[in-house]
Amino acid sequence: MNTLLIGKGEQQVHLNLKYANRHGLIAGATGTGKTVSLMSLAEGFSRQGVPVFITDVKGDISGLAMAGTPSEKLLQRAAQIGIEDYHNEANPVVLWDLAGVQGHPLRTTISEMGPTLLSRILELNDTQSGILDIVFQLADDQGLLLLDLDDLRAMLALVAEERKEVSAKYGLISAQSLAAIQRSVLGLERDGGKDFFGEPALQLEDLMRTNLHGRGIINLLAANKLILTPRLYSSFLLWLLSELFENLPEVGDPEKPKLVFFIDEAHLLFEGCPPSLLKRVEQIMRLIRSKGVGVYFCSQFPDDVPGEILGQLGNRIQHALRAYTPRDQKAVKTAAETFVPNPKLVVSEVISQLGVGEALVSMLADKGVPTMVERALIAPPRCRMGPATSEELHQVRAQSPIGGKYNHSINRESAYELLNQRRTSVATSNPTSTASNTANDGQTGQKAEEQGWFSELIFGNKRRQGLAETLSKQAARTVGSQLGKQILRGILGGMLGKSSRR
Repeated sequence: MNTLLIGKGEQQVHLNLKYANRHGLIAGATGTGKTVSLMSLAEGFSRQGVPVFITDVKGDISGLAMAGTPSEKLLQRAAQIGIEDYHNEANPVVLWDLAGVQGHPLRTTISEMGPTLLSRILELNDTQSGILDIVFQLADDQGLLLLDLDDLRAMLALVAEERKEVSAKYGLISAQSLAAIQRSVLGLERDGGKDFFGEPALQLEDLMRTNLHGRGIINLLAANKLILTPRLYSSFLLWLLSELFENLPEVGDPEKPKLVFFIDEAHLLFEGCPPSLLKRVEQIMRLIRSKGVGVYFCSQFPDDVPGEILGQLGNRIQHALRAYTPRDQKAVKTAAETFVPNPKLVVSEVISQLGVGEALVSMLADKGVPTMVERALIAPPRCRMGPATSEELHQVRAQSPIGGKYNHSINRESAYELLNQRRTSVATSNPTSTASNTANDGQTGQKAEEQGWFSELIFGNKRRQGLAETLSKQAARTVGSQLGKQILRGILGGMLGKSSRR
């Protein structure tokens, strides 16, 4: 059957794979079982040959790579729900990590990220974002590749050096805004951006693989450290969704998705998201399903997801919400209003009474019409319901089929190298002129030195007196002598005599 068993209420609840690309939501308070529901769904997709991508924010989803431990309680639940072939088994998992520590490095280039999302990562204002647009345009016009942060920094330095010329051609660039961008790039590098930007860049087909047995590969992104930099986390997710949207071909409504994307802590994707970017996310969500991609958000409250996007999430699993505060009461009301009413349930009351492993479930049925909400026990996963150990994850990574492709970085010639070569060639292009200038400088210095020596001889310095001072003092002494007096009288007499004759 082309369906996934979700759980059982009065009857079994299934997800029709034909409508799995219509997106979904898993919500609920902490400790109510939404992570287990995510694991159960991901495992079900994998068994049906559908590749999966999951962001593991808390590190507790890595148990998908390990077989679960048999227990009487799980067997009873499986029998109660009606799972006939239930047994514990591991899933095919590939580990990823933007820092390259807990999984294969997951990289992209500065050019592929683009100025819009990069501005969001760097937390730039509108003026600074406009300058970043100019930097990208200048790089395109000069044929310079922007691959890593070194390339971006080199381009910013070029714009700073040629600011007047660039401003005249592309628009006014202020030194203060340019310096602010450079400081933000430094902060991004400190937060781990240096590892994220570079090559080899991720190829989407490596996220959409199946193993030799036809099981869909579960791609697990270690995000427990990435979540500490929410801007980088959310911008990465937006970039990946944009890449899927722009590069995958149209497939309409396939019998099953080509990829299912689970986003944990979904509220981080939308916090501080500018309206233009939010509109872009809404557009992607509306159109990406025709590319065969289903997106499932996981968060505590349904209203963590903006209303424009929440209305597109057709498959819903709602775990318990505790209405302790006005914020919680509002969330309960929102959750109740998003379900198709069931006359046998008062959703606003039941939603706070659900036990662990229970949920209100509504899936898309024939012709994409949502079913009435139903209170159901969620089917248990066959994998370990808890994190894998470091040794187990190391072994999983060592057995990965794509490790050799991404584990070692590549640094090919790009903007940083080309601009350095350009500066070097300019410095060495006129060696004769440079030598001449050096000789002239030497001669000028020699003349200055000679003039300084002559000046000291005539006028002296702080330590000794010059010839001029010596002669002036001698003249003063001569005036004071008898001979000086005679000379002075002769001079004055001559002057007075001339005056009287007039």
